[in-house]
Amino acid sequence: MAKFDATMRREYEELFAGCRTADDHIGEVTKMVERIVSEQIRYRAVAAMTDIPWWFIGLLHSLESSCSFTTHLHNGDPLTARTVHIPKGRPPIWDPPNDWESSAVDSLKYQGFVDLKDWSLAAVLYRLEVYNGFGYRAHGIFSPYLWSYSQHYKKGKYVWDGKWDPNAVSRQCGAAVLLRHMVDAFVVRFPTPARVEGWRDAGASGGE
Repeated sequence: MAKFDATMRREYEELFAGCRTADDHIGEVTKMVERIVSEQIRYRAVAAMTDIPWWFIGLLHSLESSCSFTTHLHNGDPLTARTVHIPKGRPPIWDPPNDWESSAVDSLKYQGFVDLKDWSLAAVLYRLEVYNGFGYRAHGIFSPYLWSYSQHYKKGKYVWDGKWDPNAVSRQCGAAVLLRHMVDAFVVRFPTPARVEGWRDAGASGGE
């Protein structure tokens, strides 16, 4: 796992500050942001149990299962059984409970995200990349899990666990791109990193 140091923090902040959505995907991104916001009551329920921002949970849900509440937050496997893909066999106790919220809490605990205090922009982007893995960096590209549909990503994808295809292109919007739209719409607010040029002031501190 890549170390979350000052260099990585600045990388995330600068990529986010310059992030622009491809014109042909703006409508799709807008609809997905609206979908996440519309489901925030369920995300807030999980947030109350984990002390994690509701919108962070929503971003993960979008990437893992297109906001379907019939699948595990861990990886999009059906809720009808424990997960069969990585991470396999989650939650360890299942049936009952077998509701989406219980699975979501297990996934967030499994990743070690529960009760963390730093939810700054860079920390959020780091944890999003942690959730999917840092394998893309070994191929010299920015992860589509964060940057798909922006100028920061063109091609290259793990088409399934451990299988790399340098010519495959992600067909879903990256979490950082969704988050950028949420910030620009003032759905989510962060402090402005003073050292990053080009940052659009998103308002008061704290991800609401």
